[in-house]
Amino acid sequence: MIIWRAGWERKKTMRNIMNGADMDDAGSARYEIIRQVLLNVLQQNAVPKGLVLLEGPLAQLFGTSRVPVRRALSMLHEEGWIARFEGRGFIVARDDEDIEPVRIALTRELLGLAHHEELVDTRSTGEKVLEHLQGVLSTAMIFGCYQVDEQDAAHYYTTSRGVIRESLMRLRDKGLVEKEPYSQWLTGPLTARELGDHFEIRANLEPAALRKAGERLDVDWLKSRLDNAKKSQGKQLTAIELETLEEDLHIRCLEPAGNKLMMQILRQHQSPFIVTRIFYDLLRIPVDSAMLDEHCLVYEFLLKRNWELAAACMKDHLERAQVRTLQRLKVLSVLPVPAFPDFMARR
Repeated sequence: MIIWRAGWERKKTMRNIMNGADMDDAGSARYEIIRQVLLNVLQQNAVPKGLVLLEGPLAQLFGTSRVPVRRALSMLHEEGWIARFEGRGFIVARDDEDIEPVRIALTRELLGLAHHEELVDTRSTGEKVLEHLQGVLSTAMIFGCYQVDEQDAAHYYTTSRGVIRESLMRLRDKGLVEKEPYSQWLTGPLTARELGDHFEIRANLEPAALRKAGERLDVDWLKSRLDNAKKSQGKQLTAIELETLEEDLHIRCLEPAGNKLMMQILRQHQSPFIVTRIFYDLLRIPVDSAMLDEHCLVYEFLLKRNWELAAACMKDHLERAQVRTLQRLKVLSVLPVPAFPDFMARR
């Protein structure tokens, strides 16, 4: 798993998940992440020769203890990228180079990492399992009905069965998995009829929520979302970028309405957006301009404080999205079925 962020790259694409990326191995090897980041900096000659690299400041920069930093620096020294000197730490030099130490503050800007939110993934095991499971189940439900074995999943993630059960219960709240008493967890299949049901619920609830939320939405935030939608035109977006676009319009725009029960229901009917994300992730094509045009129209009427027209555009967008999503589901149905983890068995 990629666990350092660059435009939120730590959120694994479906392709990474289906290729069996080992979450726990990567999660525990923080020293390797730190080593790789520093190696990239050194290879690009992004820092001055003789720069002093100290464990403490680097540990603070990466948000870790000194142990993984110490190991990363030792590896870089063994590989010949940095050298020991008379003072504490290492310097950016070869062992045979006579260079005066340069003692300046180690900052993100200095290392060319100013735009990274978090260099090392410090989430709990439960959070990582939840994210990985969500990606796997979201994909599996499109390709059929699958049974999830808790014990096998615990072994796969090298964690407790309780962590797996808690993650599955949270994903049940999102409508991704279900379980009857004394039975196994099941996901899928996602059918055209079920998609229609999801869209019917959203098309009735979202416009009503938008009317109520409209006057409470921040104008600057709306402008930024409109700008983001326009900039996304003609681009091939990452899964997280597409997810952000969808959640901005269909979740964050509606939350100010203040109806918690309604938002809970809407979060349980996310399957249409799952199909869209997986469709674009697997095919690697630019996002449909019609979808983005419809997003922009809703934002424009919200900025004009015309709640009724904004709600009407939202309803029209959902009706058109239903047609597009059903077409995408048909395309996905003829693609080869991905290889899923061993804890999932097709029913």
